[in-house]
Amino acid sequence: MRILFMGTPDFAVASLKRLVEDGHDVCGVFTQPDRPKNRGMKMMFSPVKEYALSQGLSVYQPLKMRDGEALGIVQQLQPELIVVAAYGRILPEEILNAPKYGSINVHSSLLPKYRGAAPINWAILDGLDETGVTIMYMAKELDAGDIIHTAKTAIGIDETAQELTTRLAELGAQALAETVEMLAAGTAVRTQQDHSAHTYAPMLSKELSPIDWTRSARQIHDQVRGLIPWPCATTEVGGKRVKVFATAFGTETNAAAGTVVAAGKQGIEIACGDGKTLLITQLQAEGGKRMAAADYLRGHSVQVGV
Repeated sequence: MRILFMGTPDFAVASLKRLVEDGHDVCGVFTQPDRPKNRGMKMMFSPVKEYALSQGLSVYQPLKMRDGEALGIVQQLQPELIVVAAYGRILPEEILNAPKYGSINVHSSLLPKYRGAAPINWAILDGLDETGVTIMYMAKELDAGDIIHTAKTAIGIDETAQELTTRLAELGAQALAETVEMLAAGTAVRTQQDHSAHTYAPMLSKELSPIDWTRSARQIHDQVRGLIPWPCATTEVGGKRVKVFATAFGTETNAAAGTVVAAGKQGIEIACGDGKTLLITQLQAEGGKRMAAADYLRGHSVQVGV
């Protein structure tokens, strides 16, 4: 099938790669404009652009989607299908409706739950034990189009958002491949979403970072997992602010929430609001490197019982 692909981050690369490996005619790739990154502010290609160029695909990076330029490119390329995966731009209806088979999206949640920018993170932050991907027709309203195909997967109790993103990228690529086959065969079925059951997954912010130790151990554990790799959960240890990268469940305690119960080879054990403790096992001090909490304790004193 002749396909125009639109995507930007690592999550989208798996879908584009699958389309290429399945032998589809990827007539073009839309991705976000190059942006300056890191301390040197060097202009960096998106992961999708890097992969597309490695495969000799034509890359387009329109600054706007409604000034006619993007539509002109779509009309020139004449795709039979547009596939979108984490592109980061809202597409006007004239572009969505241009291809023969329409435009479909690879979304990393089981719609109608978690529409929006950060569905993977919020599934973990909310303590879910299952999520998945949805392939849907794109509509004017965000993530509200008819569903074509879904695939489910369990969320590991210690799995981070970064790890889950990698798995869902591959799951999404497989579901996309199956969906394109169904579209070509004329067997794809449209299922309208239950719009009354939708939830929203807004963009993450640093306001989500501070740990409230009066919450339960499970809630804090989920906060840590859900905010990796950014913005990361944060707390004060020994009077110093640290990012928390990994935690493990501890034991029961009568200590007040936020009290350091123990600090040693296992990590830094802190009392939570549900009468249980949580071990910080990996952290990063401001200006420092990510390390095991036990290594951090060799150079920093942490008072137990405070």
